[in-house]
Amino acid sequence: MVLLTKIYTRGGDRGQTSLGDGARVAKHDLRVQAYGTVDEVNATVGLVRLHAGGDAGAEAMLRRIQNDLFDLGADLCRPGADAADATTLRIQESQVLRLEQEIDAMNEALAPLTSFVLPGGTPAAAHLHLARTVCRRAERLVSALLEQEPVNALALRYLNRLSDHFFVMSRHLNDKGRLDVLWQPGANR
Repeated sequence: MVLLTKIYTRGGDRGQTSLGDGARVAKHDLRVQAYGTVDEVNATVGLVRLHAGGDAGAEAMLRRIQNDLFDLGADLCRPGADAADATTLRIQESQVLRLEQEIDAMNEALAPLTSFVLPGGTPAAAHLHLARTVCRRAERLVSALLEQEPVNALALRYLNRLSDHFFVMSRHLNDKGRLDVLWQPGANR
C-alpha cells in the first residue's frame, strides 16, 4: 500500500514532476499528460457514481473501473512496456476481457441503435458520455506516446474498450436505451 504523510513536496514548483521510476520530466511531458488524463477519466467516473441511481451492477462495475484506472495511471507513470513484469503494476489482459464481458452482458438487454446517441437522458448517462470523451482523449495521448517510447500495449486496449463500456453503460442507465436522445441528421436546417 501507499503511505502518504505529506501532500505537498514543492518538487514540482519549477514545472517538473517525477515518474514512477524516479526520472524527472516536464509536467507537460506526453507521458504525464496521458496519465493525468486517465486521472480526469477517474474523476468523471466519480461523478457518474453520484447519479447511478442505485443500480448495484453499474455501481460495482464503476468501482472496479475506478480501481483499474489507478492501476492504469501506475502503469503509465513507469516507463516500459512489459506487461509480464511482476515487479511493475501493469494493466493485464484479464482487465480488458472483463470490460468486454461486461459490455456484452449490458448490450444484450439493449435494442439495436437506429441513429447515433447524443449525450443526455439521465444525469448518469450524460456523465458517462463525458467520461467516454475524456477516455478517448486519454486514448489519443497514449497512442501518441506509443509512437515515441515503449508503453504497455494493453493500456491502449483497455482505454479503447473502456470508452465502449461507458457508451453501453450510458444506454443501460438510460432505462436500457428507452431514454436515449437520438441524433436526427439535419433536423434543424
